[in-house]
Amino acid sequence: PQVQPFLPQWLAQPKRVQKRIKDNLCPIRDVPGIHPRLLKKLQMNGIESFFPVQAEVIPAILQSASNGYLMGRGGYRPKDICVSAPTGSGKTLSFVIPIVQVLLDRVVCHVRALVVLPTKELAQQVSKVFNVYTDGTGLKVVLITGQKSFAKEQEMLVQKKVTGYCSLADIVVATPGRLTDHINQTPGFSLTQLRFLIVDEADRMIDDMHQNCLNQIVKAAFQVESHSGSNMLFQRTKPGPITAASSCSPQIPLQKLLFSATLTQDPEKLQQLDLFQPRLFTSVYSEKNRDGTETEQDTNNKYTLPEGLSQCYVPCDLNSKPLLLLYFMLKMKFTRVLCFTNSREASHRLFLLVQAFGGVTVAEFSSRLPPNERQRTMKEFEQGKIQLLISTDATARGIDVKGVNYVINYDAPQFIRTYIHRVGRTARAGEAGVAFSLVLRIQERRFLRMLRDAGIQDIKKHPVKGNSLKPLVQQYEGALCKLEKTVK
Repeated sequence: PQVQPFLPQWLAQPKRVQKRIKDNLCPIRDVPGIHPRLLKKLQMNGIESFFPVQAEVIPAILQSASNGYLMGRGGYRPKDICVSAPTGSGKTLSFVIPIVQVLLDRVVCHVRALVVLPTKELAQQVSKVFNVYTDGTGLKVVLITGQKSFAKEQEMLVQKKVTGYCSLADIVVATPGRLTDHINQTPGFSLTQLRFLIVDEADRMIDDMHQNCLNQIVKAAFQVESHSGSNMLFQRTKPGPITAASSCSPQIPLQKLLFSATLTQDPEKLQQLDLFQPRLFTSVYSEKNRDGTETEQDTNNKYTLPEGLSQCYVPCDLNSKPLLLLYFMLKMKFTRVLCFTNSREASHRLFLLVQAFGGVTVAEFSSRLPPNERQRTMKEFEQGKIQLLISTDATARGIDVKGVNYVINYDAPQFIRTYIHRVGRTARAGEAGVAFSLVLRIQERRFLRMLRDAGIQDIKKHPVKGNSLKPLVQQYEGALCKLEKTVK
């Protein structure tokens, strides 16, 4: 018999969050404890109601800091919080609002919140949201992703005065590599007052060996500062068992908030994060029956996909793949298509081929391009000037691309997580969207099994007949010749 994995209680019995975004909006005034200033800001930005995830998570974070940020509720250390919810369900606001609110009354500027994200684009996106809500509060947000020179970033983070260094940032938004550089090389950059550590796209951070980065952050947070005689009272020690002595000196707790669309269930991996009495918020389908009772659908559905998403796959062979893409664009008149390949080279070749074929406004998006060019491409795609954006998986993570109608997996993804993140670029925030996967006949069984194992049943087969592609062949062969010359 198969051994059932034993899950820790917090994973086995999470707090369920409604998955249907549109039916479960919660007016912002109904969420308890939000500062009037922030309510006003939300309304100025056109936000009248919260998504289910936000309505659950914001009060939970606020509650854990209800006695000010020096100690948790009732003097106890606040619990760490994990949030697993589909892409586009509003995770960013659910940590931005409470963090800005908790830090509103701070007197001295110290790094008290640190957000770590896997890519530069994501970090920019999050720091933009923070800037909107800290505007006019005196709180300072600093973005460190290596887009500016190291020295310039150092100037943004700390200032040297006669009395010593002082911090210029309350909230730091960073990518792992650059952050570790500053921890190790920037004099005066201190995390000893850090209260919130937010890890977005947490599973990728665990998988990508950024584990070391997290260890370094925690180490820096509990470092003993040698020169602070007066601060000894609030000196942090690594949390241990509660004793009379440890209860005497108040300590700033360090609370971890993890967010991801595909949070790992692997206790061993989660162990590395060293979480304290974590609480998990997760959105699992709950369907209403006719008689008003609710049925929890199979909770073994490890992954949740956006609700408005339709999924299809097209069985094909290697030679017809480019033709299928052109057929979708030119004959089926698809617009605003985000197309994924498995490598930078593949995306570049496909881009050149479609360009040579003509008739489609196309652009590529990969780590080959400098950041400013990537931003420009993204903008033009959102404005509808580009119909087809060919991209690598680097972009699939967390990037909020406005108005994607179709996602096409030109190369079938090898891992279920890659699939979830790719198709999650469409059907965001309760909208509708379609995902097509071009699957080679030899991959078909494995691909379907991978989805089935993850509890994804509703993918339809969508065969395209060979004669529909015939009219494109001649022009396609011309484009191939052109491409061959370009490549040479």
